Amino acid sequence: MTYCLRVADIPTSERPRERLMTQGARYLSTAELIAILLGTGQGPGKLSAVGLGQYILHELGRHQRDPLAALRDISIQELIKIPGVGPAKATTILAAVELGKRVFQSRPIVQTVIDDPSVAAAALSEDLMWQAQERFAVLLLDVKHRLIGTRVITVGTATETLASPRDIFREVIRQGATRIIVAHNHPSGSVEPSPEDIILTRQLLEGALLLGIPLLDHLILGNGEFRSLRQTTPLWNDCPQVD
Repeated sequence: MTYCLRVADIPTSERPRERLMTQGARYLSTAELIAILLGTGQGPGKLSAVGLGQYILHELGRHQRDPLAALRDISIQELIKIPGVGPAKATTILAAVELGKRVFQSRPIVQTVIDDPSVAAAALSEDLMWQAQERFAVLLLDVKHRLIGTRVITVGTATETLASPRDIFREVIRQGATRIIVAHNHPSGSVEPSPEDIILTRQLLEGALLLGIPLLDHLILGNGEFRSLRQTTPLWNDCPQVD
């Protein structure tokens, strides 16, 4: 495997810190983000910081297909075993990982207007995003789309959960919600809807129309990503809801 040149050999405008300052963090590769945390390189072959970042991801990928998934749950002892990563670098990486988790899992406060799928996903991420079992939850809203609360309706196995429209709407009515968003997670990390997801969504849309409690969206969450079925399927065109 070939790693990057020394940072000193990279044009200034292409170095990770400079690129982050001029272009933003989202345009950096994972290895470049790790390189900024590391500060310096070394390890096998005296790698640059970027090269060491690539090497760390390579080592993590040897044990798990998704290096980021491995990094999310790694211990300091496991990190220190990687050549070139000492206690200082390991604690810096773990601190950044934990901060990222806390930022991502911060919930909107009650009465926040849920006006975008990303806001809804943030409200549900702690309950759903990285769970090992599939869970089905509902986001409870008032008539102005303000957050009332969240409820996990069912917890299934690592591959499936059981959620019935009856159980979902019973809890919605009990909590006095007048608008809802439903969501579930895929422990595999894929946010592609299954045929069962599509069938359940259609059933919920029909039930929501009958009860006069609009279903605003169905989200699938997993491994830091989410998908809005309202934005990516024609289901809401087939069964229109009053927002």
